[in-house]
Amino acid sequence: MSYPPKHYQETNFKHIISTIKAYPLATVISVKDAKVLVTHLPLIYKKTKQGAGKLIGHIDKANPQTSLLSNSNPCTIIFNGPDSYISPSIFESKQLPTWNYIKIHIEGSVSKIENANDVKESIVNMTAQLEGLEQKFVLDKNDVRMERLIDFIEGFEVDITSWEGKFKISQDKPNAEQMLAKSALENSEPTHKLNYINSIFDS
Repeated sequence: MSYPPKHYQETNFKHIISTIKAYPLATVISVKDAKVLVTHLPLIYKKTKQGAGKLIGHIDKANPQTSLLSNSNPCTIIFNGPDSYISPSIFESKQLPTWNYIKIHIEGSVSKIENANDVKESIVNMTAQLEGLEQKFVLDKNDVRMERLIDFIEGFEVDITSWEGKFKISQDKPNAEQMLAKSALENSEPTHKLNYINSIFDS
């Protein structure tokens, strides 16, 4: 692949998985009759004995994209890692403004999870992963609310057939400037996110 430039292409699959786990909200894209359908869903990664693994999720049955998430239909999935505007003011040398980002593009074939208990188990597993190490909440598969939920959702799994990591993090610059860009990426998100959230809730 000639684009993006080779130094922006992430080849370490461990970095792909760590990004998915840290930023699990995915953009799931399907196409039917030349119409693009897009849904935003959290997905969890499952390692398999063969291949690159699977992505597991569930979707509202009323969503028009649901019918395409079965029968080994193809789909494209995007995971968005951190991103930030990089101001030339942070560098000692003269630079132009740029935007750094980490993105994961995945192609796969998707199948419906037929068994209701397997769907419940996938939700329990997803909850455990999203809760993290502290596990302040543990979902019980036998919770009566799960019985009501299962009638309205459909579970699915995506067999990963190809993946691409687009990691644009100033690799084309000297190491010292890479570290400055790294700091900018780390420091910009909390303030930016807080200001944005406040603007939404306050309007």
